[in-house]
Amino acid sequence: MKFDRDSLRQWSNLVAIITAFGANILANINPINNLSIGDISNTFFREVLIIPANYAFAIWGLIYLGLISLAIYQALPAQKNNSRLRKMGYFLAIASLAQIIWIYLFQSQLFVLSLVAMIVILLSLIALYLRLEIAIHPVSRREKWLVNFPVSIYLAWISVATIVNAASVLDNIGWNGWGISPLLWTIAMMLVATALAAIIAVWRNDLAYAGVVIWALVAIAVRHIDIFALAGTAAGLAIILILLLGIRWSRFWQVSHSNV
Repeated sequence: MKFDRDSLRQWSNLVAIITAFGANILANINPINNLSIGDISNTFFREVLIIPANYAFAIWGLIYLGLISLAIYQALPAQKNNSRLRKMGYFLAIASLAQIIWIYLFQSQLFVLSLVAMIVILLSLIALYLRLEIAIHPVSRREKWLVNFPVSIYLAWISVATIVNAASVLDNIGWNGWGISPLLWTIAMMLVATALAAIIAVWRNDLAYAGVVIWALVAIAVRHIDIFALAGTAAGLAIILILLLGIRWSRFWQVSHSNV
């Protein structure tokens, strides 16, 4: 098979995503040191308040469903000369390879290095999000479901995961939080995540990104239901985002129907 630059890009993204998916499965069925990622989080970082309830990580099923769909779609011969998909470059492949490295480092308990890998994933996805101009320009329904949503959901979860990873690393190295209590730091980090989601929802009308942050906030509230200040703040922030999404959706519905 003759490969040109477009074919190389298409196949690199496809293979990288499929490989990352396989690495995630392997990490659960045959983990390094017999400790899965969940086991490590619940053992080493059980005191880290920003970590959501275990069920929240089921979102990886949705993430990889979207990523594999995106990988297949962008690899189709009909999409070879798609000018928008050309802008993807190799950022998705880089993020997938960094994901594989992160799994190895985290399960090997090299937590500081795992944070570096996580930041690489985050920066790659930010670049991809910006290059594809997600939720800025109207696109076909197909590209909205197969390109925009997968990228938005992946970026949103990695944004949350980076905060969680950073908090875990700081806990692991014994950082004292400059004398500020872990509870206040956790609330501050939730406020930052919520503010970012609100900005993206308003400026880009990206409801998928905000939806993922709501999912994470609710899971934090569930995990720490016995800590009223934390659970109440997480639930309150989730409600604020839900109301914001409701307002955005109602305005979109009114505009779309007024043009009919």
